[in-house]
Amino acid sequence: MKFFILYLAAVSILSCIVTVHDKISAKKGKRRVPEKILFLLAAVGGSATMYITMLIIRHKTRHKRFMIGLPAIFILQCFLLILVTQKINVSSLILPF
Repeated sequence: MKFFILYLAAVSILSCIVTVHDKISAKKGKRRVPEKILFLLAAVGGSATMYITMLIIRHKTRHKRFMIGLPAIFILQCFLLILVTQKINVSSLILPF
């Protein structure tokens, strides 16, 4: 559990740094961080931090892909975390027919 918390902290810090870097690069007209990289960081655990950072620095807030995609990734991650920590039987989540 301690490793998991350290992992999330590291990914969150990296996600914040990369998001701010992309914003600065956009303002200066320099090479940007590819969207695939931003979504990859979100998918591996940085979704919440990246979303909050984007709102604070007003970066990509007009892009529905990010404003809907990042919360969707976060919700999926929370659901998976619940499944893993509670050891819920996945078959019980499927509606019985």
